[in-house]
Amino acid sequence: MAVIHHTTLKPTKLELLASWLPTRPWYVGGPDAPVLTRAGGFRLDDPEGEVGIEFMVATDTSGPTPVHYLVPLTYRGAPLPDADHALVGTMEHGVLGRRWAYDGCHDPVLLSQLLALFEGRAEPQAQSLTDTPDHEVTWAYTGDSPLSLEALTPTDDHESTRLPVLPATTLQINRILRPAQDSPVDRAEGTTGHLVGHWGLTEGSLARGLFAVVRRNPEV
Repeated sequence: MAVIHHTTLKPTKLELLASWLPTRPWYVGGPDAPVLTRAGGFRLDDPEGEVGIEFMVATDTSGPTPVHYLVPLTYRGAPLPDADHALVGTMEHGVLGRRWAYDGCHDPVLLSQLLALFEGRAEPQAQSLTDTPDHEVTWAYTGDSPLSLEALTPTDDHESTRLPVLPATTLQINRILRPAQDSPVDRAEGTTGHLVGHWGLTEGSLARGLFAVVRRNPEV
């Protein structure tokens, strides 16, 4: 169980993301720095209790239309080996000291727990509360075989990150979130798994949308 410490972070997570997001291929902001607010998300527990796992929704209001980014993050007490390319930045935590923040799509702990969530072996937790399940996060998996990460080789496109998963499937993590006007699950047609999350819009209403899906690879 992850313990949420309400303490100081220097720099803050949003300050780190303001520098990091414009370097991503799926960033759609302008030439100026993004103006970010934390709009929502959830956490997962690391069974070993060593790695913080957060799926943060950050909203950028620097452009004419707000853009909602899904940023999976991991927080570690020491550098992740061979992962300098995935480092978002370091922070000084008021209780835990130096923390290394990584793009979670490159962290095997986050990915293994995300696959466990699809299979019902992990439970989403509230973003800012200790030991509090987030019942607004919903998911389903209809495949008949357990999921496992085939290789730690994330590939980014203009709006998502994809990873190969066994058996013969692809995990797609949506980086740009779009509020569903109807049921978000309707957008998951043709998938064997989906994850639906929620976040707040700038006008104060609550949005829901697809955070991630699992798709069967086309037969060759």
